[in-house]
Amino acid sequence: MAGFELYAYQKEVAERALHKENIIIWLPTGGGKTRAAVYVAKKHLETTPRAKVVVLVNKVHLVDQHYKNEFKPHLGRDYNVLAVSGETVEKDFFGKVLQEKDVVICTAQILHNALIDKEEDKHVELSDITLLIIDECHHTNKDAVYNKVMTIYLEKKLKGEKSLPQILGLTASPGTGGAKDLQKAVEHVLQICANLDSAIVSTKNAVAELKEKVPRPIKQFDIVDARPEDPFGDQLKSMMLMIHEFMNIPPSFRLRQCGTQEYEADVVELEKNGVKKDDRQLAQCALHLRQYNDALLINDTLRMIDAYLSLEDFYSNKITREIDGTDVFLVGLFQENQAELEILAKDSRYGNPKMDKLKSTLLEQFVPSENSKGIIFSKTRKSTHCLNDWVLNDIELKEAGIKPAILTGAGNGISYMTLNEQSETIRNFRQGAVNLLVSTSVAEEGLDIPECNLVVRYGLLTNEIAQQQASGRARAKDSRYSVVAQRGGKEVRREHINDHLKELTEKAIAKVQEMSPREFSKKIAALQREAAIQRSLDEKLKMEKRSRYPAASVNLVCRSCFTSVAPGSDLRLLDGVHYVNVNPDFEKNYKVGGQVMLEKSFEDWEPGCKICCRKCDKDWGYEMKYKVHALLPNLSIKNLALDTPNGDRLTLKKWKDIPFIVEDFSFEEYCHENHPDLFD
Repeated sequence: MAGFELYAYQKEVAERALHKENIIIWLPTGGGKTRAAVYVAKKHLETTPRAKVVVLVNKVHLVDQHYKNEFKPHLGRDYNVLAVSGETVEKDFFGKVLQEKDVVICTAQILHNALIDKEEDKHVELSDITLLIIDECHHTNKDAVYNKVMTIYLEKKLKGEKSLPQILGLTASPGTGGAKDLQKAVEHVLQICANLDSAIVSTKNAVAELKEKVPRPIKQFDIVDARPEDPFGDQLKSMMLMIHEFMNIPPSFRLRQCGTQEYEADVVELEKNGVKKDDRQLAQCALHLRQYNDALLINDTLRMIDAYLSLEDFYSNKITREIDGTDVFLVGLFQENQAELEILAKDSRYGNPKMDKLKSTLLEQFVPSENSKGIIFSKTRKSTHCLNDWVLNDIELKEAGIKPAILTGAGNGISYMTLNEQSETIRNFRQGAVNLLVSTSVAEEGLDIPECNLVVRYGLLTNEIAQQQASGRARAKDSRYSVVAQRGGKEVRREHINDHLKELTEKAIAKVQEMSPREFSKKIAALQREAAIQRSLDEKLKMEKRSRYPAASVNLVCRSCFTSVAPGSDLRLLDGVHYVNVNPDFEKNYKVGGQVMLEKSFEDWEPGCKICCRKCDKDWGYEMKYKVHALLPNLSIKNLALDTPNGDRLTLKKWKDIPFIVEDFSFEEYCHENHPDLFD
């Protein structure tokens, strides 16, 4: 294969795939898994009659990246290669696209939609594909869309169908699935193998070359002591105590220490309890306590002013209208203490020692070398914006030549980035216009980011997979992987646990690889049969749950003011995704806000304006314009509650969990009822 060669370790892991075996390639971040997959795809196209290769990714930005950086350059001269995502028109006739192209790179959701779609131009059969490449394949579990695709594959396999695609999975780490002992970790690896109907393959003979080509960074713990004094945090805690005394916390409920993730989980549960018990005071106090807890978490990791501004932002923009004494108390409490909080937040005597340590860590790496490149991984989009602002405004960091930029996940909303913004940021990083990325987990997995000589994990508690992917970004010679944390803090303990789990993963994979082909096949087949039985039972249970109540007997209520707003029978399911209210009288219950802006366009609809509760201003979703003539309120279940006939009130995160059946939306029926003039 002239002009396109692999390293020996890449050839070794790809070998079994060249013999048409289903395999998972396990190589570290930066080890060239995608390049090995391109090599396998090229050989497959050369040797397989009527070959069709589909490459699945789990993030939209990876579609274009794999197309431009790997598959198009190496296969585009001899084969017809196409990238398809939710942004492209080809998604709307995917079946036809697959007939015409040799290689298609797409999100897993697009393939899954095509597999279950009945329209001829959209529908695809797995038998149409000869090689299915699954990137970041450790996500093939539970309800993930990768697993939905592979479930269709396994159902066909168990029925004895032969014309199924070859599977090639790619991962930097399958992880342990939460297991803490070897036996359970082996079971997890076997389950991933069963879900992908594949064996897992790693480098055995070319380990030395792999270590040379993909060096691991030097790990360091940059530890600081806690703030000696924290009057800003103390003031927040005293305000939280006042809220505790004001609200009626159930005697059996014990709130854990404020300023922790555990406390956040507690107040989330309290809010649900308040909604269910029609106790608005409890629900609203819990919502506000969550904001104070967020401010404490920000104060622990970032600047005091960042914590103050997060609260100020909440009270100026995000709260509902004052409709009873609870709102008056909560808003009044903040307003009474606002001036003092702001003064304390700006007092430099009580700065965050973690940020001082982060600063010295950055200066140590950037001052000696003007060619340094680094990534700071932080937990939230909000924290990346705060850290970026801090770097931009710090004189010493500026003088050291540090040029930061934010990199967060693609999506809709002020704090998200568009795909174009992501691409531009990475391009600037590659070209040197930016030399420090301040990123959420989006940069840990899959993104093609140049080699760094510094990776900092800042205020993060993640699993062993994320840890390995983050450290794998530091691939330059003599690179460093720094954990900035408080002495005795959870971050340090979690890093040590992750190191143990990394070793456990390696031992589990070794155990699986030591199995004889017969033993391995037997275990995989048993797991696949068990999964099929479990799916059948789960589906039956889901249908029973869905049919628990007639739709007309369930009422939707506002989650903030508890006003009853619509019966479940007014809802319709549009395009299998959107839950819309088709009763024209529903508009009397809501007010219209600003225009919703979405980056991508859709075949039959476009977003309209935000909608909120007419009584309390609680966000409910947005209007959607469907096929020009239909203006439909598209509702968010997490901002509503459900009153059931037996007196229970339910709070749900997802529409799939509602206890009644919603009819499909009929455009014709809607037009007959709302626009009869169209039929004259």
